[in-house]
Amino acid sequence: MNYQVVVLGGGPGGYVAAIKAAQCGLKVALVEKDSLGGTCLNRGCIPTKALLRSAEVYETMNKAKEFGIEASPVSVDAKRIFARKDGIVKQLVNGVRGLIQANKIDLYRGSGKVITPHQVEVNEKSGTTTITTEKLILATGSKPFVPAIPGFDLPGVITSDEALDLGAIPKSMVIIGGGVIGLEFAYLMQTFGCKVTIIEMMPALLPMADKEAVEVLVSSLEKLGVTFFTNAKVSKIAKAEAALAVEYQIDTITYRVEGEKVLVSTGRAASVAGIESLHLHEKKGIPVNAQMETSIPDVFAIGDVVGGIQLAHVASAQGIVAAQNAAGINSSYHDDAIPSCIYTNPEVAWVGMNEQAAKEKYGRIKVGKFPFQASGKAMAYGETNGFVKIICEEQYGEILGVHIVGPHATDLISEGVLAKSMEATLEELAHVIHPHPTLSEAIMEAAHVTMGQGIHFMAK
Repeated sequence: MNYQVVVLGGGPGGYVAAIKAAQCGLKVALVEKDSLGGTCLNRGCIPTKALLRSAEVYETMNKAKEFGIEASPVSVDAKRIFARKDGIVKQLVNGVRGLIQANKIDLYRGSGKVITPHQVEVNEKSGTTTITTEKLILATGSKPFVPAIPGFDLPGVITSDEALDLGAIPKSMVIIGGGVIGLEFAYLMQTFGCKVTIIEMMPALLPMADKEAVEVLVSSLEKLGVTFFTNAKVSKIAKAEAALAVEYQIDTITYRVEGEKVLVSTGRAASVAGIESLHLHEKKGIPVNAQMETSIPDVFAIGDVVGGIQLAHVASAQGIVAAQNAAGINSSYHDDAIPSCIYTNPEVAWVGMNEQAAKEKYGRIKVGKFPFQASGKAMAYGETNGFVKIICEEQYGEILGVHIVGPHATDLISEGVLAKSMEATLEELAHVIHPHPTLSEAIMEAAHVTMGQGIHFMAK
């Protein structure tokens, strides 16, 4: 079978690229060996959010008295929590399948192997099929990176893939890696009564995020019961009497902590199975230009396999760019306004530079912060922990970064992304009329504070 575009990988980058290419009038094939939606929909973004929502509801029910509501003792049914997650994933996978069919995309269910830049071999249950294509889009994604440390192959040592299918809440868990995935699982498990310990190799968590925002998050997780060790290097994992023992060093001293489960959350590595013949992959991923073109003519690469920022929304944006260029429509990918989100409680989200990076590049900057304690909506909801911070260039008021920690931060950050994408100034953002009472007002208020003219909060 001959196609104008073949997309290898059906994750948030691949299936979006396939849909966009079809909308551009091209004959498209999509090759996917597992469930449609990739890591994001099946083993990442969506299932974790479903589980985290259950944790939020449980946490809220335990605070019902604060709202004048008496509730009987709240209990956790882990099987139903995980079953709900599975149901949501199944429904969304079916939705993606419907979109593929509606856009008249041929779906090949099997492992794809690139023979040449214009030829792909698909190993399906029914046999092997060879398809040809004018353009090829690589969207093979990533897989959990597991460092070569003794004991990482022991039963009970898991990655995020296995953690999503535990079906039960362990009594204790050691999480190796304090990145986004590690922090989200820490909040999830600790909320349900699992004793969580995080071991992080770096001196500080989330170096790209705002330092004060991270402090608010860490403080909240510590109050919940999570224990943190930073500047700590894991040396081995061993069997203990009734658990697993993780040994780690801080400076020259060796420590030991035990957990029923050990979650390895040390990042993700590009998945290059099936595309080795192209010899495109380097240590950090496949190099591409702004049009998502690789060094091989007619071959594009998008998403996690490219390296860099491994986020579903980045993959989708890159997929659209690649598809349009494959169709002869000039399109470029820009990475100067990419939001990052952490779905803990409180949530953390940011776009652009943090204070340190802004000072290093621009020298003189303005910084303003509006606390949710001064927000009427946040107070009414009983969620006043956190703030909105805006960083801008001093002379012209160009917005350099927006950082939010607090209720619905991951939704609110979109306004910061829009402002930065449209090169809005601080004054323009401050003069946008926001509905009252809303959490989004905090962004407008933060802009006023940054200008030195706070309305509902006066900076000291």
